[in-house]
Amino acid sequence: MAKKSILTKKSLTFLEKYLTNAAPTGYEWEGQKIWMNYLKPYVDEFITDTYGTAVGVINPDVKYKVVIEGHADEISWYVNYISDNGLLYVVRNGGSDHQIAPSKIVNIHTKKGIVKGVFGWPAIHTRSKAKEMPPKPDNIFIDLGCKTKEEVEKLGVHVGCVITYPDEFHILNKDNFVCRALDNRMGGFMIAEVARLLKENKKKLPFGLYIVNSVQEEIGLRGAQ
Repeated sequence: MAKKSILTKKSLTFLEKYLTNAAPTGYEWEGQKIWMNYLKPYVDEFITDTYGTAVGVINPDVKYKVVIEGHADEISWYVNYISDNGLLYVVRNGGSDHQIAPSKIVNIHTKKGIVKGVFGWPAIHTRSKAKEMPPKPDNIFIDLGCKTKEEVEKLGVHVGCVITYPDEFHILNKDNFVCRALDNRMGGFMIAEVARLLKENKKKLPFGLYIVNSVQEEIGLRGAQ
């Protein structure tokens, strides 16, 4: 007999929306709003702080407290330098892997909206075997299709803009989830599902449960602290 899944259509819709939304370290709030909106029917109150950590609380007046925690942020990049010929050079925001970056499409977040780009790397037939070097943070770049620095700046892109991947949510072979930011938004999803299942199964807890979705984990576990 096949085991019945505890996941509902609503919870899977939430998971896809939550994963697909960009929430890089330091800019998590849009993702937190999605998380809190889903959690709202299942908790008694919310706590937030100035950093962006969100906490759903069940039984806030009970003396003994239990915490379950996930984190909301994803690794990303920052624009570090714009060359005269319109290429962007980057630095990490968290542990972004430079070796998988070449040829990946990116979203550059500006005040004017999303600007598309692609990570550049010389084609294999243009690289000398004698001088072959792997991709490194100081030799990869992002191409916006611009010819000059001025063209880049007209798009609203400047040093300090945050850069994310637009990778979408997929399900492989029925129950294997693929997307960026699974670490640790999958944790944020699971702790939200704990609240849902407690509510739907009418479970009464003898303690206060603090469901914590922290921020800035990808740059040194600051949210948990």
